[in-house]
Amino acid sequence: MKYSSIVASAVCAIALAPMAFAQNSSGYTPPKTSWGVPDIQGIFSSASLTNLTRPQGTSGLIISEEERQKLFNKNIYTRVAKEEAGDQQAVTSGKEKLALLTDANPDRAYNRYWMDPGADLGKINGQYRSSWIIDPPDGQIPFLKAPTGVGARLLESASAEEEFNDFGSDNPEDRSAGERCIGGSLIGPPLNNTMYNNNFQIVQTPDHVMIMAEMMHDVRVISLNGQHTPGVIKKWGGDSVGRYEGNALVVETTNLATQQRSQISAKGKVTERFSRQQDGTILYEFTVEDPTLYKQAWKGEMPLNPVKGLYEYACLEGNYSMFNLLNGARVMEREGRKNGARKAIFAGIADSDE
Repeated sequence: MKYSSIVASAVCAIALAPMAFAQNSSGYTPPKTSWGVPDIQGIFSSASLTNLTRPQGTSGLIISEEERQKLFNKNIYTRVAKEEAGDQQAVTSGKEKLALLTDANPDRAYNRYWMDPGADLGKINGQYRSSWIIDPPDGQIPFLKAPTGVGARLLESASAEEEFNDFGSDNPEDRSAGERCIGGSLIGPPLNNTMYNNNFQIVQTPDHVMIMAEMMHDVRVISLNGQHTPGVIKKWGGDSVGRYEGNALVVETTNLATQQRSQISAKGKVTERFSRQQDGTILYEFTVEDPTLYKQAWKGEMPLNPVKGLYEYACLEGNYSMFNLLNGARVMEREGRKNGARKAIFAGIADSDE
């Protein structure tokens, strides 16, 4: 998977409305579209070393500079960057082959040079955050029961073999959507951040809002007609319906496709709020409600920071992993070894309709 070119924001220029920033006596006034609604359009990044849940032993949601430094130094990406400093130097000096051949961690899918998780912990209102979850106060997801299988490993460190060994390998359809390069989970809801490709583009029209993730160019279309569609067919990205409240776009989403790494079941709902801040960022807030999975509703917020463009994400180009994976499973079968279970659970969420 490689980045090959920057996609200029002008690609969607025909849909972008002019922005008019204004200041009044009471403070900042967010921009409006030409048809008079809050203008949240642009290209943004969620890249950050802050994650959804709070590291154990952290003092609280808002942390001091001293504690930020400790979390920064303990972060897995920071540690790997230090370990592979020699490799990075070799790559940037043009000795790519040497860098790859001398990688001290050949079991990793990528060395640190190819990762782009963000340079620091995230800030909201100038204050460092230890997690995106703000409620419950401990910064943890309030599961009714602990996740199992793939879901548990998505919340903790795991080897590549451990993470996906609950999937079957009889057919490509048995594997995850990410492995098949047909979509990921970064379009949400809720939105999140990962080790690379954390950019999003938001485009508004009078009738719809589009969120496109750089990761696999996944797209979520939000209807502004106020009506949810019948839940017979589960939608990729869910059935999202939006409305404007004051200076914010509010979106309610239900009926997500269960192949996504979603935070809700077929009976859950995610409510999101997008509001532009004076520094050009979007304050993104969300509430997850699903009594079949959680002890209570849980809430989070994160900044979406403006960036200049999107990169091409060529997941299928030269991707031999699916062929090799299925071929390896056939070898295991001939040797009489188990090649994985068919039933998989994302983040502890089972498809209630199965």
